[in-house]
Amino acid sequence: MSYQSSSVLLDQLGWINVQLDKEIIDFLWKRIDKSKKESAKKTLAGNISQSYSITDENNYFFGKVLYPLCMEYVHNQTSSINNAHNLTLPVEEDMEIYLHSFWVNHQKKYEINPIHDHTGLFSFVIWMKIPYDCEEQIKLPFLNGVMEENRKAGTFEFQYMDMYGKIVNHSYMISPEFEGRMLFFPSNLRHMVYPFYECDEDRISISGNIWSKPIREKYIKYIK
Repeated sequence: MSYQSSSVLLDQLGWINVQLDKEIIDFLWKRIDKSKKESAKKTLAGNISQSYSITDENNYFFGKVLYPLCMEYVHNQTSSINNAHNLTLPVEEDMEIYLHSFWVNHQKKYEINPIHDHTGLFSFVIWMKIPYDCEEQIKLPFLNGVMEENRKAGTFEFQYMDMYGKIVNHSYMISPEFEGRMLFFPSNLRHMVYPFYECDEDRISISGNIWSKPIREKYIKYIK
């Protein structure tokens, strides 16, 4: 097994917390190092100065981690959760799921990834380097007097509507202990990353989107 996982199940949606093994993390760092520095910013929501496309050599990460997580999500989530998301899951014998886009973010202080969602079936974020601790960020002097629940410096946050129609936020107070962790979620689950302050090192994360398409042989047979 290349990871350890636990599901977060809510009334209308869910996501999977993942701790990646060292072998996988080492592979991902190599993919970052071999990036051709081709900007991915054109298709992204982030107000981030450096986002680069990376490749999954020989579909290693997809086969070891992403495909098993797709199956885990499908098997573990209830039909009501999936229906609430309008999430059309691929039928294995008719559809192929694949890694459509894969990129690394080098987020600097003051930069923000505003509230957004992704395209496709599933998306993910992997924290590779966290140079700050949110517990310290929310104690910065300029946040004095701000209600505790509104102190969000440096946090990652999901936003969704609960069964009563109320907008709910679920925040992750990230720190260096989160390095090597991954969140796997439906692509239309909205989320954002708040800026961090008083730290000159980059926050490095990897994200990607999983799509589906008809299996070519099945499609050719269908149209004949």
